[in-house]
Amino acid sequence: MLIVTGTVEVSADHVDKAAEAARVMVAETVKEPGCVIYEFSRVLGHANLFRVYEEWQDQASLEAHFAAPHMTAFQAILAEVGVVSSEIYRVVGGEKQPLR
Repeated sequence: MLIVTGTVEVSADHVDKAAEAARVMVAETVKEPGCVIYEFSRVLGHANLFRVYEEWQDQASLEAHFAAPHMTAFQAILAEVGVVSSEIYRVVGGEKQPLR
């Protein structure tokens, strides 16, 4: 399993457009083979900061996601709205277990 997590900060002037683009991206991505979890959420206290959290069955599924048409469309919208910062990380390995 692969985990992708991080944050994306967009221009405050275009946060609603970014949120709508993220909603569409999530709706399309969860249909992809190998997608276990795909989420965007707004970070409380930071109106234009989004948390990204994804789980993928394998690297091939993640690579296919990068090539998907909805990813290309999403990237284009992010370019329009202005990404202020982006910190996205891939976590590989380990076993997912309950915290307690």
